[in-house]
Amino acid sequence: MRLDIAEYAYSVEFMCTYLGVSKSGYYHWRNRPDSVTAQRRGELRLLIRKVFDMSDRTYGYRRIHAQLLRWGHAAGPELVRQLMREIGLVPCQPRPRRWSLTQAAPDPVPDLIGRDFSADVPGEKLVGDITYVPTGEGWLYLATVIDCCTKEVIGYALDDHYQTPLIARAIRNAARNRKLAKGAIFHSDRGSNYMSAQFRTVLQQLGLRGSAGRTGICFDNAMAESFFGALKNERVSRVTYLTREAARRDITRYIEFWYNRKRLHSAVGYRPPREVHAEYHQLRIAA
Repeated sequence: MRLDIAEYAYSVEFMCTYLGVSKSGYYHWRNRPDSVTAQRRGELRLLIRKVFDMSDRTYGYRRIHAQLLRWGHAAGPELVRQLMREIGLVPCQPRPRRWSLTQAAPDPVPDLIGRDFSADVPGEKLVGDITYVPTGEGWLYLATVIDCCTKEVIGYALDDHYQTPLIARAIRNAARNRKLAKGAIFHSDRGSNYMSAQFRTVLQQLGLRGSAGRTGICFDNAMAESFFGALKNERVSRVTYLTREAARRDITRYIEFWYNRKRLHSAVGYRPPREVHAEYHQLRIAA
């Protein structure tokens, strides 16, 4: 680490004499270029800050490390973590959650997933849920449908109510946006809207099989909960929405332009969902 002699009360001549070095040697040391290692660390700092800002200050060191690899810059995750600490980059952190472990009562709708939120083919296994977002005009409700294979939000709907038409619109949007397999599973919690005869009719019309976790056991629909956690941590909790329309536009932008297209997802090898979907179809065509 270099010392700036101007910060000290002693002259350069006195310090050199005391330390037994020549003045010319000191100035040669002081003006020498940074080492290759120092230059590389400096370049990495700039790249890390670029990725961090690109993610709207949401990425931790693992996702930044993954993005650097995608750009062709090799750096270990611990080095990325160290450099983030050096330049003071701290991603936004989720708020603590209280999990309910209420035992479920028997229900005729089966759980066809069993907490296995993976799938080999897009459109075979879907999960959905509802959350609410505060605005200056009251609550805005968001219903989502997520593909377990690609982790993409393939359908969603927003409105000022959480009645059955909201979730019906979300699943119909999913069927419009992506080709769903016949007999594909749609998994949700046991909310009254998802258990309603009206929604079951919609699933039958689309050729989907209904599935539901146990009442009060949030882990049975953990994938949908995970998306809402990311949405609220990375976006909603950092913004004040004066109107429902402002919230609707912002959430739509987050889903369409960030979450689906750019955000790296650890469950699919730190790739964006749209990229996973495109690669699947490219491989299918090549085969």
